[in-house]
Amino acid sequence: MKADNCSGRCLSGRKRWLIFCRLGRRPLQLLFLTCAIRAHAITLDAALAQTLERNPEIQQARIALEGAAGRRVVLHSVAYPDVRLDVFGGDQGGHRAGEASNQPFAFARGGFVQPVFNLAVPASWRRGDIEVLLAEQQLNVAIIDQLHAARVAFYTALYNRALGQLGGAQRERLAGNVASEMQRYEAGNTDRGAVAAARSLEEQLEPRIEEANRGYGAALLTLTQSTAAPANADAELPNPEGELRLRTVDFDVATESKTALVRRADLQLARLVVRAAEADQRMIEAAYFPRIDAIGSGTYIPVTVRRGNSGTGQRANDVISSEVRGGGAFTWRVIDNGKTIGASMRQHAIREMNELVLHRLEANVPRELERIRNTLTAIHSRQEALTSAATAADQNVITIQQNLGQGVASQLEFRTAETSYLQTKTALLTAAFEQNVAIAEWDRVTGRYFQFADETAERQH
Repeated sequence: MKADNCSGRCLSGRKRWLIFCRLGRRPLQLLFLTCAIRAHAITLDAALAQTLERNPEIQQARIALEGAAGRRVVLHSVAYPDVRLDVFGGDQGGHRAGEASNQPFAFARGGFVQPVFNLAVPASWRRGDIEVLLAEQQLNVAIIDQLHAARVAFYTALYNRALGQLGGAQRERLAGNVASEMQRYEAGNTDRGAVAAARSLEEQLEPRIEEANRGYGAALLTLTQSTAAPANADAELPNPEGELRLRTVDFDVATESKTALVRRADLQLARLVVRAAEADQRMIEAAYFPRIDAIGSGTYIPVTVRRGNSGTGQRANDVISSEVRGGGAFTWRVIDNGKTIGASMRQHAIREMNELVLHRLEANVPRELERIRNTLTAIHSRQEALTSAATAADQNVITIQQNLGQGVASQLEFRTAETSYLQTKTALLTAAFEQNVAIAEWDRVTGRYFQFADETAERQH
């Protein structure tokens, strides 16, 4: 906002700046600002970098990726041997001829089961790998969504700030018109109605400026939340750098659609969900087939452990030996009362639903791109008309304002010219904002926010 003869003072008790400006001869209270608020300039690239680094949604998705690595170990454990070891020990007491009163003893017993033929093992192994891929793609989706939200908030802040600056420039012009009409009224060249009309036209601009300021503050709040900036009283609010500009763009829908089908994170995630459902179904259907396991067991008893005899002289009664056993186990559940087939049918239905969702997402890609391109084409057509109309409206306002000062034009003509100019400039800013948002939406739909590597390659976030 700009105004002449401005003064301000800080109210230490309430910690707010109370700013007064004098427009013509009438003081006008403009705004309240907290003294502790400071702003720092930030570019779009810096905002996106801070969002990628500190956004809580992205951080949560990264933590979920670590949890998925643990679930993969659990799913892979089906193929590993199940080994157990039991160790027993104690102390044997009492008094007996020829033996010590205390005799400590210990022995161990163990065994293992190794799957040899189990159709659930390959499916569980694949399911574990898919679990990590799912978490990676969920992280990618979170990155794209948060980067897009930060970018739109950045453009929204630029748009509302430009509207506020446009309103401030218009208010300066209208304030000059009020001062001119007041001078003409004091000189007796016009009546009080002209002054009232000039002030009315100036006051009608205030709601527009306040609305732009509220939109700017809301956009800054969204941008602050996306970048996870400190929210304490001493924190500096971001001040977006740059301005919205219209540019000529042209996209090939057919080519971009093919690229989007490969690159988009949500499509990659939907395909992985289908693969996960298929692996779950294979794990369930493995119960139809027999299972063969290699088993082994053993017992180790040290030679120091002796078993007392029954008073006979036979030495063999005192011998305790260790042993090892090995073999195989064959299990085949022949009848399960429909438990397996019911679970398989339910999982098959889930997989088909996931496939339908995937096909719908893939079919919507060219439609979304075509819609965005039509929007960009319409904005480009409006741009050419609005640019010439804004220049003509500006010249018309200047001419009518000069004629108004000479008493040739009326306040009605000036009001009409000012309204037309303000609407034209606002429409031009709106077109620039809508074009930048549409380009951001195009980048989101085509997956340009993030480049993917192969599923087996390391992700770079």
